[in-house]
Amino acid sequence: MIKINIVAVGKVKEKFFRDAIDEYLKRSGKYAEVSVIEAPEGVDEGDSVRLARAESDGIIKRLKGFVVLLDLKGKAISSEEIASLIQERSIAGVSEFTFVIGGSRGVSQEVKDKTDVMINFGKVTYPHQLMRVIVSEQIYRALTIINKASYHK
Repeated sequence: MIKINIVAVGKVKEKFFRDAIDEYLKRSGKYAEVSVIEAPEGVDEGDSVRLARAESDGIIKRLKGFVVLLDLKGKAISSEEIASLIQERSIAGVSEFTFVIGGSRGVSQEVKDKTDVMINFGKVTYPHQLMRVIVSEQIYRALTIINKASYHK
């Protein structure tokens, strides 16, 4: 069974976001071991570069396997392409994936350098907590596509 990590900065504060994430993680459990790993949130002292670097250090410590960074400068990708990415890499021997959601100031170049692929979900900007829900859902959707389950239409 493959393992998929979602590494994200900070904690999800709203219960409705946590509930949605938990539901998608539970559903995904039928196909893969999926978990959220939280990196510490930096302290904003007015220096966004230092803040991004501090948060990125926490992200780097949590990177494992094939690393997928969600970044506005990444390649726009469909649900089917996410499924293909996971399936093709799994066939090639990858057993662990990490999807990274940076903090509000982005991530350092060091995180980008440790990334295997950068993707985005369009040109719009989402709140980071909502992005965890979206990523959780897209991972579940990709797993259902791979396993030919009826969720994806």
